[in-house]
Amino acid sequence: MDKGYIQIYTGDGKGKTTAAIGLAIRAYGAGLKIFFAQFVKGQEYSEIKALKKFEDRIFIRQYGRECFIYKKPTEEDIEIARNGWEQVKRAIFEEEYDVIILDELNIALYYELISVKDVIDVLKNKPVSKEVVITGRKMPNEFFEYADLITEMKEIKHYYQKGIQARKGIEF
Repeated sequence: MDKGYIQIYTGDGKGKTTAAIGLAIRAYGAGLKIFFAQFVKGQEYSEIKALKKFEDRIFIRQYGRECFIYKKPTEEDIEIARNGWEQVKRAIFEEEYDVIILDELNIALYYELISVKDVIDVLKNKPVSKEVVITGRKMPNEFFEYADLITEMKEIKHYYQKGIQARKGIEF
């Protein structure tokens, strides 16, 4: 890959992780190697099960226990995220991976599990050829300056509003 860009999928609508996984599959099809890091979440969601079928070139790591979005993160949550960020930084600067996907990184930043300044320092100094994709609600305003592509997923209508719970294979 000649030049890698910084892409961000954010907003309150569905589809951020799904878009990143679509990009991972496309990159896989082109022969690229992908590091898929999922912050905040630790369960084996259906998307993780599916990506494992491509583990010869999609390296998957989760840096979370359970999704704590509705409660305060614990010290353990913070430690897992920060240790994960150290692994991600190494992956960004290694030649092994072409695409780095940081799923739910924005949420980890929002809850101050990781420093926005540290992430920006890495983004500013990433190898030119490395593609970095960041997902999650609540994108830090500081990212606007460094991102090459920002897509906002906007919820217009959702069946959650009618009390329908997340469905296996569709939302998780």
